[in-house]
Amino acid sequence: MSELVNPAIEEYATRYTTPLPPLLQELTAVTGERMGQMAGMLSGPLTGSLLQTLAWSARARRILEIGMFTGFSALMMAAALPADGELITCDVDPDAIAIASSFFARSEHGRKITVREGPALETLKTLSGPFELIFIDADKDNYIAYYEAALGLLAPHGVIAVDNVLWSGRVLQPRNAMDRTMAAFNDHVKQDPRVDHVMVTVRDGVLLIRRRQATGHSARAERPIRRER
Repeated sequence: MSELVNPAIEEYATRYTTPLPPLLQELTAVTGERMGQMAGMLSGPLTGSLLQTLAWSARARRILEIGMFTGFSALMMAAALPADGELITCDVDPDAIAIASSFFARSEHGRKITVREGPALETLKTLSGPFELIFIDADKDNYIAYYEAALGLLAPHGVIAVDNVLWSGRVLQPRNAMDRTMAAFNDHVKQDPRVDHVMVTVRDGVLLIRRRQATGHSARAERPIRRER
């Protein structure tokens, strides 16, 4: 993944973000050692902290994650859940699942996490909402399908967070099929009248999506206030 943000700024932002707990620092290191180049798929402290803040702000009781990798983002989000909260996470890679499960077992928040191994689209058919936070960070070819399924499971005031939407900047001038896939996903959400959304330039881009709320102001609210002299 090419650098979209000046590395010095990225490092500065990380220093001014709450430090990771030791277990997640260890998970980051183990992921790097065991997963090779795939370790770049780890959400990292900035995206992880953003997700944790979203979960806390939404007072989430149920979270859905599509694409777990080695469990970093799941543990970050689970830390914001209440003791009886639930996080369901999906993945297909047995090696990544093995690493994640070993760290879940060592975390006080691991008991809140349920891993569903297998194709996420099949898992999604078996789930019932609502979820206050849904994080999508899986195979990009299915992003639109994941988004459509997630929207049906989203709580009325919930948020969907989608990772990698800037795709190393290649969404600006797509050159291959995957570039076009990510650009098409962004267009799909942009043109969806059911939602409001904001794209933030954290790491490789995170798109935050919520259901569009009916808006309107009463005549009383719009009427100017007259003051007595």
